[in-house]
Amino acid sequence: MRPDGAGEAGAARAGGGAGDAPPEGPGGLILPGPLWSAVRAAHGEPGRAYHDLTHVREVLRRVDEVGRDVGWRWPREVFLAALFHDAVYAPGRRDNEARSAELARDAVARWLPGEGLDEGLVARLILLTARHGSLGPADVGEDEALFLDCDMAILGSEAAAFDAYDRAIAAEYSAVPPEAYAAGRRGFFEKLLAAEHIFLSPYFRGRLEARARDNLRRKLGEGA
Repeated sequence: MRPDGAGEAGAARAGGGAGDAPPEGPGGLILPGPLWSAVRAAHGEPGRAYHDLTHVREVLRRVDEVGRDVGWRWPREVFLAALFHDAVYAPGRRDNEARSAELARDAVARWLPGEGLDEGLVARLILLTARHGSLGPADVGEDEALFLDCDMAILGSEAAAFDAYDRAIAAEYSAVPPEAYAAGRRGFFEKLLAAEHIFLSPYFRGRLEARARDNLRRKLGEGA
């Protein structure tokens, strides 16, 4: 992993409320207008209470943080995976990540030819998000661990932000019978708490692990 912090500039712009302007990627990577329009349209679909463009910007903010403090081996691929990791999101479907990965592959091939990007790596990072809660630190590489932790960082947020996240997920699953949703959510939280580590990287583990466990225990105590 490079210590030069490559990857932070684009994420900072994306997370900084730049309106509808496409974020500038690391290493001078410029997103073509049609690619950014596709990302915005996907995350603006009806029914998205959490997995929307705000979530993308928050993940990019975390990507920026890692780029500044640790460095990414593949900063441009991580940046693109963050943009597309929830591009397809239908609550309850098991192929969201696979479809998002394919969309990312197509977008890179169509709009970013000649950039020397590893579209296979972009797709692999996205596919790994389907295994949140099922992976341990030994199962992934350094960039992979940090990327997955960027997506899961909300678990270690302040209580109010965590509760807002939890309500938003419930809103997205409003079509699921409440009892079934509560059981599934409880099972996921219990699985996370039973794991030796919630966060796969030492970077996020040291910063957010304790608070994440506090949030999960509190929600379980409330009957999550």
